[in-house]
Amino acid sequence: MLQLLVLLGLVAAPLSPYPFPLSDLAPTGTLRASFIASNPVQGRVDAKTGAVTGPVADLTRELARRLGVPYVITPLPDAGSVLASVKAHTVDIGFLAYEAARATQIDFSVPYSLSSSAYAVRADSPARTMADVDKAGMTIGAAKGASQQIYVSASVKNARVEVMDQVPPHEALAAMLVSGQLDAFAANRTRMEELAKTSPKVRVLPDNFLEIGQAIVVDKGGAATIDELNRFLADVKASGFVKSSLERAGLAGVEVAPAAR
Repeated sequence: MLQLLVLLGLVAAPLSPYPFPLSDLAPTGTLRASFIASNPVQGRVDAKTGAVTGPVADLTRELARRLGVPYVITPLPDAGSVLASVKAHTVDIGFLAYEAARATQIDFSVPYSLSSSAYAVRADSPARTMADVDKAGMTIGAAKGASQQIYVSASVKNARVEVMDQVPPHEALAAMLVSGQLDAFAANRTRMEELAKTSPKVRVLPDNFLEIGQAIVVDKGGAATIDELNRFLADVKASGFVKSSLERAGLAGVEVAPAAR
């Protein structure tokens, strides 16, 4: 079942309480978080155990530890579901890539990581750079509501963009590219590099068409909470915590976001 809960037992209260008003960030006494289950840049769900790993798990666990509360992580199918869970207050925080339209509905922290986006093409494609993809007669696939879909739908001038319900499984996506159903697929580089490893008939273009900040989000009007989350993220970035998390996750095309100025 896609919606999966990972719940830790109670965490002992820290000696020096973290400066969040508990009622603001974890009003139920448990820190509840959501993320996109299919996006490895955020985290992964073990199909057998249901365990969540990756940056989302590390950051949520560390934030809960500082608050002295247990936590719950709920994987959801797409960005729209994460946004809805934040607005409905079924979770306290969500993890999403920054996008201007989303920012009209929810508040974003500073980014904790930057993820690159690239095109996957069939191995014998004439396309060598992203400029080669935006040509008449080319068809670009992208998942509905994903940052990459929003970008290519607005920016591509000559190619046709085919908006799909979700990113297909690697085998199916490779088949679409090899058969010519799609000439390219737009997604984060992590996904595309992992796709290319599954099939010698697919490769990833070397340049990036988009770089996106991954952030923590709360419902609109949470300015004070965002300020505290920004301080938390500044600390875990400066300490090397985020860098270690990304390295453990082995995410191609993802790096620690620079300190906010």
